[in-house]
Amino acid sequence: MNATVAPGIDADLIAAHALVEQDRPAEALPLFERALQTKPDFFVGRLQYARVLELAERNDEALRNYFRALNDAQTKGRWRNEETTAPVIRELVKYAMNYVDAGRERIFGSVLAPFRAANPPEELARVEQCLQIYLGDRVPDYQNSAQRAKFLHFPGLPTSAYFAGALFPWYAELEKNTDIISAELLALLGEKKNFEPFLNIPSPEQVPNYLGGEKPNWDAFFFYRHGRRYDENCAQCPRTTEILESLPLVRIAEHAPEVCFSVLTPGTHILPHHGSTNTRLVTHLPLVVPPDCAIKVGGELHAWEEGRCITFDDTFEHEAWNRSDQTRTVLIMDVWNPYLTDIEKGAVTALIEAIRSFNRSSGVLTD
Repeated sequence: MNATVAPGIDADLIAAHALVEQDRPAEALPLFERALQTKPDFFVGRLQYARVLELAERNDEALRNYFRALNDAQTKGRWRNEETTAPVIRELVKYAMNYVDAGRERIFGSVLAPFRAANPPEELARVEQCLQIYLGDRVPDYQNSAQRAKFLHFPGLPTSAYFAGALFPWYAELEKNTDIISAELLALLGEKKNFEPFLNIPSPEQVPNYLGGEKPNWDAFFFYRHGRRYDENCAQCPRTTEILESLPLVRIAEHAPEVCFSVLTPGTHILPHHGSTNTRLVTHLPLVVPPDCAIKVGGELHAWEEGRCITFDDTFEHEAWNRSDQTRTVLIMDVWNPYLTDIEKGAVTALIEAIRSFNRSSGVLTD
């Protein structure tokens, strides 16, 4: 299959295409690379570059670049179907999709190989289905229209917006230490040091897409974010950190846990949204809760009570608000869904780490 040039590309890409047509792909590669250094999000050029990498038998690099080209294009509303794909590159786009499908299935399937070798198939049946859903080969089994995972849906789990406290025996220890945790929080609020926006909103104009209110503000003091420990922050709250480290937090490289003091200023409304995966749940320990503060998950309203934990599945649509004239603060942490087996937790950890590693090496950023 020939690489196909598209109108409007720069001189390096035109010259590279000519070399490919002359069956000189090795000479074309430096030209593609130089062009993409200048414009890394030029998905048509990256698609052609991936094809040349494949012709040069650099298959792993080809896979990553096909994947990024498709992702970048589809993020901008292109290459989603025939109508959004120019006829001149339609066949190459279809080829790239098949190449990426086969490559990712091979890579992520190999991650599960040790688990398959060590366990009977029935122990991994839900994990296998989870991978099929992620790859688009299986439809998610959502039992509630309010649920949707932004990243990874694990099938066959009991469906519930909120989870009974009896499933989390460690609640008692956490709630018992509410006063200790609150004391360290209040000291931080006095200093107002190392707090940062909870959301990375690209521009002020986009704030209304995420937060409501006249002057909305949602800040956080992170102990962990995307699995990375904030050592300085942990040192500022040694007692809280000691308590947190005793809990069964989800630990997946570059993914989880996320643990923080979540601070919602008066009048702020966190608009309805969905979380990334139902393999982990979100626990709140409310610390400072004025009147007229609440959270709604899957249409079920809950008013926080200071010192009383709640745990919910944030893949259900959820929102929260502070309609008082005071600041609301809760301690947020990621914990495993209690209906996963230990084998499934291990396999999910390996799978998510492999997905994130592949995406990162492809230049595709994920939450």
